[in-house]
Parts: sequence; C-alpha cells; structure tokens
Amino acid sequence: MKPHLFGSVHLLIIQEHQILMLQRQNTGFEDGNWSVVAGKIDFGEDMLSAVQREAKEEVGITIQQDQIEVAGVLHRSSENLNWVDFFVRIQEWEGQPYNAEPDKCKALAWYPLDELPKNTINYVKKAIHKQDSTMWYDSDGWR
Repeated sequence: MKPHLFGSVHLLIIQEHQILMLQRQNTGFEDGNWSVVAGKIDFGEDMLSAVQREAKEEVGITIQQDQIEVAGVLHRSSENLNWVDFFVRIQEWEGQPYNAEPDKCKALAWYPLDELPKNTINYVKKAIHKQDSTMWYDSDGWR
C-alpha cells in the first residue's frame, strides 16, 4: 500500500470560556456528532492559510495569521489513512460566526469548555480539554 499522510486544521474558537462547536451532517465522517471548525490542508497550502480559509468557509469569520496560536498536534490513524491534525486556539477574529455551510453543518452553538455535548468526537474532546495547557502532542488510533 502506498503511504498516505494528510494534514488538517481544527479551530478552537474560544470566547468567554465557551467554544464554538458544530454538529456535522452529510459529510460521511462522524455525521451527527459535534466537532469544531475543521478541514483538510489543501495541496500547496500552508497550515495558517488553511485555518483562515476554513474559518471563512465554515463560519464566515476572518482571522489574521497573528491571531492563530498552535495549541497542539495530533498524529492520527483512521480508516487506512494517517493524519497530522493541527489544533489552533483562536480568541480574536473579525465578524460574527454563523453557519456558512448548512449542507454540512446541522447546528452551530457555543458550549462551556467544561460542558461539551455528549456526542463530541472523542479526539476533538481530548484536544479541547488539553487546549489550555502547554503545547501538546498526542496520537490516536495506532495499534
């Protein structure tokens, strides 16, 4: 099998001890469960640009690169694919978040950092709980 490694970004958008969460639908991955704004890093795109693009595409906000803080990195194995997931903390942005992709997002809501929805994707929940510590690295799905 040819090796495959994909990169993704996960935006921990935080305001007043609450995090912006979205409920996935029609994506083929973890539909019905809650996550954060996230997406693949496109070929030829750097991580910071991917954060800016996903923020605009999914919730209609503008983020400057100096407003992006790396919280941690997760190396994940999922369905015969390997992922490097960058979790970034966002506490400043321009615009009011709204559901800009209603075909992929059933709901958008703010949740207290210590009261996440029960059906939050497990590795996302772990990252949210670690986000206020020193920058971290973790792995998930490896045997």
